[in-house]
Amino acid sequence: MSYVAPLKDMLFNIEHLARIDQVAQMPGFEDAGLETAQAVLEECAKLNQDVIAPLNWEGDKNPSAFANGHVKTTPGFKEAFKQYGEGGWQGLQHPTDFGGQGLPKTIGAACGEMLNSANMSFALCPLLTDGAIEALLTAGSDDLKNIYLEKLISGEWTGTMNLTEPQAGSDLALVRTRAEPLPDGTYKVFGTKIYITYGEHDMADNIVHLVLARVQGAPEGVKGISLFVVPKFMVNADGSLGNRNDVHCVSIEHKMGIKASPTAVLQYGDNGGAIGYLVGEENRGLEYMFIMMNAARYAVGVQGIAIAERSYQKAVQYAKDRVQSRPVDGSMNTSAPIIHHPDVKRMLMTMRASTEGCRALATVAAAAYDAAHHHPDAEVRKQNALFYEFMVPLVKGYSTEMSLEVTSLGVQVHGGMGFIEETGAAQYYRDAKILTIYEGTTAIQANDLVGRKTARDGGQTAKALAGQVEQTEIELLAHSNADAQAVGRRLKAARLAFLDVVNFVAGNTKANPNDVFAGSVPYLMLSGNLMAGWQMGRALLVALTQSAQDQDKAFMAAKVTTARFYADHLLSRAPGVRDSIVEGAQSVNELALDAF
Repeated sequence: MSYVAPLKDMLFNIEHLARIDQVAQMPGFEDAGLETAQAVLEECAKLNQDVIAPLNWEGDKNPSAFANGHVKTTPGFKEAFKQYGEGGWQGLQHPTDFGGQGLPKTIGAACGEMLNSANMSFALCPLLTDGAIEALLTAGSDDLKNIYLEKLISGEWTGTMNLTEPQAGSDLALVRTRAEPLPDGTYKVFGTKIYITYGEHDMADNIVHLVLARVQGAPEGVKGISLFVVPKFMVNADGSLGNRNDVHCVSIEHKMGIKASPTAVLQYGDNGGAIGYLVGEENRGLEYMFIMMNAARYAVGVQGIAIAERSYQKAVQYAKDRVQSRPVDGSMNTSAPIIHHPDVKRMLMTMRASTEGCRALATVAAAAYDAAHHHPDAEVRKQNALFYEFMVPLVKGYSTEMSLEVTSLGVQVHGGMGFIEETGAAQYYRDAKILTIYEGTTAIQANDLVGRKTARDGGQTAKALAGQVEQTEIELLAHSNADAQAVGRRLKAARLAFLDVVNFVAGNTKANPNDVFAGSVPYLMLSGNLMAGWQMGRALLVALTQSAQDQDKAFMAAKVTTARFYADHLLSRAPGVRDSIVEGAQSVNELALDAF
């Protein structure tokens, strides 16, 4: 089946959970209210449903190909990318000063989900370009901004992130790409970078590489890393393209998923040195690159939601069409579509509730980002920044791990047909796997959650968030509706489990680090589960009110049921996860290494 954007759910979140009316009161966003959000999302849905989604299956069958130093993308990608750029979609969230539309992340995130649901391989090119734009906006000189931003924002040029090297994966202290300063203020860059998404392709006139490298004489470790712009083609003074720079693709990877996205090995400086331009100051490259990383980590979390949504839609359609076995309750005396069977409904509800919970979480986090950057009150900006920063590893880590469970269930709903590639369900499962790995593995997100987001402030930010959860919990428990009360009870149990873990992490990270980090990923999963469950609790309260006001009763009733399922089947996992973290470290660490 073709992809259908879940516009109702997106707009529900934007209106009621992210409060777009409040976002639209911030300077610069005055025209970005609900009416604008709806109009933008509807247009975005048309492009993705009609143009980009039909290329997804083709990209899996006929992926990017490398020959003689050049990459040829899947047929149709180049034309679709041109349409994407001409429609202004690359510049949706970027400043109007450089040709963008200046819309809030609250709207942009929903558009990002649609693009990734339609075609995740295709969406990776705009995703990395967004990161390059953010880094240049934050740390680039006026000259770099004037040369590169307008072309990147228009989609005429694309951007990449160049971190990884053969010996330097997650440990960037091992980066060995070097940059030699030249008298004119530029640098010559030499080295090899691997896993560079869209590092070479035929969809744009130029590719702007943002490259981590060491200037000669720089300190060892992460403190000696600088960031450089290295364009594929040099840019002349009048803005036209000049000679080819000394950066070349030597191969692309053969992957289990996202096959249409070319993952390049790039060689810098084989013919005298690639010309690079310093971004910001020397030895502050990692700091600047983390601007890109944070933007990309949130975006990868949205990819998890997107691929889960696509898998769910396909599974529902199959479950309605596939006829097998009589219902166990005897309600039909002949074989029925499998959606009648309780376990199939359980799987579909798990897929639906997981996806909706993470979508709500990501939408609320996007609104916090907007407030952190645009609210006129400094204290409000600070509190929203703390909220957003805490949510980033959860959106990235929890949503992507969720996508693996959901896409696996998508295969399971199809039964044996799910294992057959021609059915299409397996592609979503294969594509989803990379999401828990790139832009920092789940463990790296968990380390961030433990160290920077919890232990550093003694758990104060985490406990403040738990206080906000408690307010929703109180509302649910005080409500006359039985579903609201049931969700309130589950939310309370999950919140108390979370607080126990926060105290354990805050109290033991320095004294017993192995014990804490043995449970770091479970802590992330518990936290993401709670925060998504909190948003589902908020959504339930809204749905009860809206239904009482005679607004789309069927949608609101489904929202209540989905929130109740989330609480009964997903939030209910939290106390057990708490036990594994607080009481289970010994069994993780005790086995002798030579016994493995």
